[in-house]
Amino acid sequence: MIIRSRLGQAIRCFSSTARVSAHVSHIGREPIRFPANVTLTPSSTALSISGPLGTTSVPLQPYMKIEFPETNMMAVTVEDAEIKGQRQMWGTTRTLIFNAITGMTEGFSVPLYLVGVGYRVALEEDPRGTSDGGNGKRLNMKLGYSHSVFVPIPTHITAEVPLPTKIILGCTDKHLLGLFAAKVRSYRKPEPYKGKGIFIGNEQIRIKSVKKK
Repeated sequence: MIIRSRLGQAIRCFSSTARVSAHVSHIGREPIRFPANVTLTPSSTALSISGPLGTTSVPLQPYMKIEFPETNMMAVTVEDAEIKGQRQMWGTTRTLIFNAITGMTEGFSVPLYLVGVGYRVALEEDPRGTSDGGNGKRLNMKLGYSHSVFVPIPTHITAEVPLPTKIILGCTDKHLLGLFAAKVRSYRKPEPYKGKGIFIGNEQIRIKSVKKK
């Protein structure tokens, strides 16, 4: 607001009252539709999710609220969206619940590609069996080393090798799937000069030119 003084000079005035806008999580406010073969059971501390592929649970903070406005529809709300911590967990919890429902109905999968001359992989029986928490299978990878790299497959992970240079990993938990895929990738990370390594999905790297002296 601008006020004119006695001398005709413009004086700009500012109001000390700030306008408070409502804070809403754009992700958290979206309802979740789930199929009829999924059962959701909320409690004060967690949301239990049962589906064709198993059962899991998502922890809930005390300020989180689960509502069912319609059949096969769930909504996540918080007590006070003006509090930053609650607003952040609002969207995070909604994403975790959505991923859990997808995992219990369809599951998650991710392809890995071995790029390099002589790089190849085979799925074989693990001679140690299930003693180390594995499912009895392991990956035998040739990655340019003088030795083979053996990676036991955990019980919660499924693995397929349709091609000597391709691995398909599957799991009902998106987070655990990502952790194991990152572990396999760590044995030969993509390098930027020749473009060799283990690539996850559509991962791409920028090729660098070799510096000449």
